[in-house]
This record gives sequence, structure tokens and C-alpha cells, in this order.
Amino acid sequence: MNKELMMGNDAIARGLLEAGCQVAAAYPGTPSTEILQSVINRKDQAVNPLHIEWSVNEKIAFEVALAASYTGKRSVAVMKQVGLNVAADPFMRTAYLGVKGGMLTVVADDPGPHSSQNEQDTRLFCLQGRVPVLDPSSPAEAKAMIGPAYQLSEKYEMNIVLRPTTRVCHSRQSVALAEPVKLDRIAAFVPDTGRWCATPAFLPGLHRSLNAKLEQIAQEPHWQPRLLVGDESRPRVALVASGIAHANLVDLLEELGLSGTIDLYQVLMPYPLNPQFVEHLQQDYDRLLVVEETYPVIELQLAHPGACGKQTGAVPREGELTPDVLYQALAAFLGLDTPPTMAAPGRGQRPSLCPGCPHRAAFYSIKKTFPDGIFPSDIGCYTLGMNLDAVHTVHCMGACISQGAGFHQAYKQDGGRVPTVVVTIGDSTFFHAGVPALINAVLQDARIIVVILDNATAAMTGGQPVPHMGSTADGRKTKIIAIEPLVKAAGVDFIESCDPYQHDRFENLLKKADAHTRSEDGGVAVLISRHGCLMDPQVRKMQEAPAVIITEDCIGCGQCVEDFECPALSMDEENGIARVDPDRCHGCGTCIPVCPAQAIVRKEEL
Repeated sequence: MNKELMMGNDAIARGLLEAGCQVAAAYPGTPSTEILQSVINRKDQAVNPLHIEWSVNEKIAFEVALAASYTGKRSVAVMKQVGLNVAADPFMRTAYLGVKGGMLTVVADDPGPHSSQNEQDTRLFCLQGRVPVLDPSSPAEAKAMIGPAYQLSEKYEMNIVLRPTTRVCHSRQSVALAEPVKLDRIAAFVPDTGRWCATPAFLPGLHRSLNAKLEQIAQEPHWQPRLLVGDESRPRVALVASGIAHANLVDLLEELGLSGTIDLYQVLMPYPLNPQFVEHLQQDYDRLLVVEETYPVIELQLAHPGACGKQTGAVPREGELTPDVLYQALAAFLGLDTPPTMAAPGRGQRPSLCPGCPHRAAFYSIKKTFPDGIFPSDIGCYTLGMNLDAVHTVHCMGACISQGAGFHQAYKQDGGRVPTVVVTIGDSTFFHAGVPALINAVLQDARIIVVILDNATAAMTGGQPVPHMGSTADGRKTKIIAIEPLVKAAGVDFIESCDPYQHDRFENLLKKADAHTRSEDGGVAVLISRHGCLMDPQVRKMQEAPAVIITEDCIGCGQCVEDFECPALSMDEENGIARVDPDRCHGCGTCIPVCPAQAIVRKEEL
């Protein structure tokens, strides 16, 4: 059997192709992004026709995959845990209505969190939504679950969730390869209004059917908890774990020489949990240590009087269950020597926008033009505008425009001067969730400035295509969905675009936008900050980049370093002046107007 060293997300992608998935839709977000990208990279390995798309948002990705499953094809929707919030509406209804061809929703959770706006446990979401959820503990196990998960989905005509976490997604393992299954399925949608169009009159019956299915799924032999039997040296005591926490626990027991001395259960399907398993634990064990990330999903279902875990405080209620954290819990449970609690490692130097990033220039101009403004922003690399004091709120995708409108309405009703509200939102985020919010702001006459930061890519997640660039997930040309017509169709009268590298023009347009919001017949103003992301080699290649230097006129004020915060600039503490790192500088020149002493110049100008 052939094996390949794979990252977890790559293993999941290969598993999808091996199982005959034919429609794969996703919205990028760490830690799930590489799954669809790997499907794209491996599309030549597919033996069935394959449609792949980066959808505009997670709700749309889910609905595209759902419709494909109605035709009998196998499909998948991929997202991170907060993306499931966006897809919640169709996700919850699908539990009742079901699917035809196998459908998986891969939701990557981010305990920690490493790159998310909150910790969230998809298993708890699935418990609420009454959707079966699988919890892999390694890349190989995640891949191995996919084929049986499709079979489970088709047997019960239900959407099934696969929930890898960050450590599963991004760790690497040698994974066995299998030949992709050729399904030869032809799309055949059969209308059934009582099911696919179910009105409230049909829902109680569908709910009863769902409950019956869940009872049957809980009994499925393939998905029962696995037991690593102990040597009875610790009778009536057991460990119960799932996901990456189980893998960490296995390694920890081996390291401590305790492997095989205590009963250890791995829960593959945290919901629905087999009631016989629950009864078995209640009857045969007096004490349990339940280890799971992030919430007590298994612990709640067990309702065991001797269970120690999240609910009792024996296991931390937040953060990752890393081996050192697990050791503290295991030592307390088993009465082992407990070392002093290690201090959490520092985060190191705070992240900053890349050298030459056009967003930095835009943020600097916004703060300079409106020093007393209110600046709602959004999820993306541009969140780092907070370092320039040009981002005051970050909530969730698309919230910045709605929050900007809310700020305006709150100040407006006081009757005094309303502060300038400048919203910043990325191009991908604008398409994802900004359009409805913009329509609402126009409708409610919220006099705000919306700056769309158009760098022609979804930069934060690795450069996925955006709708106005006219490219599909696999690189094919498609229609360009331009930003300006969308903005105009939303009812906005003031629409301008400008390269933020052009400080003076950009700042003048900001002032004109502010005047428009304050004029009698004005309204929402939109300024598109348009310059490609410098992480794209083609952008760097096309951009002129004459060397930037600092002359002897530098007065050492530090404004270029502290207020502009370009990583290519730093203070020479010994000489008390600023300096440019030529290896990091892209020669954009946006720092030149920042210097009050005019000591930053292009080398060619000397």
C-alpha cells in the first residue's frame, strides 16, 4: 500500500477524492483553508467529474453542496468553526430535510484560538442542531473517516459533520493511499415538495424521523467508542477522550509509563453518543476523567456522578489541551506528582502589516485626516490597522458597516456634531457579508464613509481569488463581478477609487467623502482603496521600487517607526536615528510623507 507524508488538510482532501466527492465548495479560513486548495491541487487524481469553488461565503458553499447532494452526487462544504455561524440557517434545516447523495460538512475548529475571533466547539453546535459529528484524532484518522462518513450519510440521508481541529489540520503524518472510487453517478433530482419544501405542517413528522435516525446512528458499530483495555491495576477508573486530546493523552500515558494500566476510551462520534455506552460507564466505573476540546459535550451526555472534566474544573474550560495542560489534569486525577504550573509562553512581537502593504498607507491617511474619527473594521489582515489606531472595533465578517451605521445613529440622535465614521472592509469580506450591510446603511441614511480595501485577493488566507478578478478556484477565467456597479446598485451616490500610495489624493478624497456625508442631499460615501497585495509576485514585479533611504536630516523622533509601523523601518538606538532595512523594503515610498523632517527620500532624488 502506498503512503504519503501529508498535512491533515491535505489528507482530508485526498480522502474526499478517494470517496468520490464530486462537488466541493468552501470559503477560506484558517485552519480549514488548505482543504479545498489541496482538492484543487489534486484534481487530476479524481476519477469522477469534479466541480470545485471558492464560494462567496459559507452559507452559499453549504447550499451549493446541499443541492448537489439532492441530485445523488457526493458533496462537501468546507469552512472554519465561525463560518458555521454564517451557514447556520441552511445547516439547521438540513437536519430535518436531509440529503440524498452523501454530504459532509468539514468544519475545522480552532481551540486556543490561534486565528479566530473566538473559541467555538462545533460538536456543541451539532448537539443543538441534532447533526452527527465525527472527531478525528490525527490526519490519518481524518482521512480514514471520510469514506465511512459518506456511507453513513447515504444510509440515513443525513448531512454528517467532520470536525478536525487546528492540530489535526496542520500536523503531518504518513497516510495510506487508496484508489479513488469511481461512482458513475448521473445527476437525478426527484422533486418531493413534502420534503424539500417542508412547511411547518410537515416538520413535526420530520423531527420524529430525525430522532429515530439519531437513535439508530448511535448504535452504528463502526462509530462506537474504542477501548484500550487497562491491566486492572486501577479498577473502576477510566479515561474518556476524543479528537486531538485523545492523541495527546495516548502519547502522555506512553511517556509516563502508564500505557495499558488504565482503561482508555476514544470517542469517535461525540454526538449522538451511544446510550449503552453511557450506561456501561455509569455501571462499571466509579471515576472518569473526560478529556475533550473545547466544551463538555461528551461529559454532558454522560451525566456520570464520578466524572471529572470541564464541568468540575478538573480540565481547563478554555484554551488548547496541550500535553503539559493534560499532565496537570491527569496527575490530579491519578494522584501523580504534579510539577509547578508552567507560565504560558509569550506571544512575541506583535504582528504587523507587511512592508509596502497598501492598507498601511490607507490607514495612515484615515487617521491623519480624521484624528477624532470612529473606525469600525473587520476580519482580515487589515485588522492590524489597530496598530495605527485606525481600527477601533473588529467583530465578525461584515459587521463593520452595520456597526458604523449604529455609531452614526447613536450620535445623530443627540443633536450635536456627529463624529466622522470611517469603516474599513476588505474586498473579499465585502462580497462575503458587506453588501447587505451597505444596502441597509443606505436605506437607513447612515452618513458613514466606507473604505473598501481592494488588494485583489483574499490575502489573509493565502491569496484565494475574489469575485472582481474573474477567476475560479482552479484558475479558469469567469465573469468579473466589479465592485463599483454593486456599490452603485446599493444606492450609493459617492463612489471614488484611489491608490492609497497617492497620499495627497487619497486624503483629499476622504475629505470630499466626509463633506458628502454631511451635505443635505448626501448619504453613504464609498472610497475604494485599490492596490494589489505585495505578497503577489506579479504585483511586486509590476510595481516601481526605487530604493528608499534616510538622510542625515533625521531628527530621531521615531514617528515613522511608531506611527507608521513599517517592518522595514526601525530605530538605531545607538545613533538615535531611524534606519531602513533594504532587505525588507519594497520601495513603495509611502513612508516619505510621514517624516516631519523630510529625511526619508528616494535614493534617485539625491
